Amino acid sequence: MINKLDQNTFKVLLATTLREKEDGYVVSELFTRFTSIQDLLDVTEEELLNIKGIGRVKAKQIVAALELARFNPSNVQDRFAIRSPEDAFTYLKDMQHLTREEFVVLGLNTKNEVLFRQTIFTGSLNASIVHPRETFKALIKRSCASAIVAHNHPSGNPSPSREDLEVTKRLCEVGKVIGIEILDHIIVGNTYCSLKEKGHL
Repeated sequence: MINKLDQNTFKVLLATTLREKEDGYVVSELFTRFTSIQDLLDVTEEELLNIKGIGRVKAKQIVAALELARFNPSNVQDRFAIRSPEDAFTYLKDMQHLTREEFVVLGLNTKNEVLFRQTIFTGSLNASIVHPRETFKALIKRSCASAIVAHNHPSGNPSPSREDLEVTKRLCEVGKVIGIEILDHIIVGNTYCSLKEKGHL
């Protein structure tokens, strides 16, 4: 989520750009729809046009303001680098406390640094539901070099199911075609299971 400092900074930026109050409808709606700084920075004019009160002119103003913010060194954050399954588990450890299964994707750059984290699906994993289109859409949009996918087992047992293996195989096949490699699939429980370490990737 956007931390308080970043949220305030970007609220001021957007309010100034749109000439409205920081708690105005459009600014508030932007932060409701785009819940991370990266999502906000990657927003397109087409996405903005779906928000009530934003026309073509305002959409262009917002994109231009965010483009300037993107290249402002003060907004560059230290990124978490994932060098091993243990690193991935450390980054995803908060998933141990979820009461429902969530399937997430981590987009990585060429240095294996996390560019973004996004929940793709909530519910029991099923190869027909966790569609590659939704997984790779965000990765392509942000020009990621590779990715790590993960989901949690609320039972605490991280052992992979048949569905877990099917989803992994399908995503890896698509990744090879698209050119965005799936480096690992981490299952989070009381501990973790790396499907790469288990030889499934």
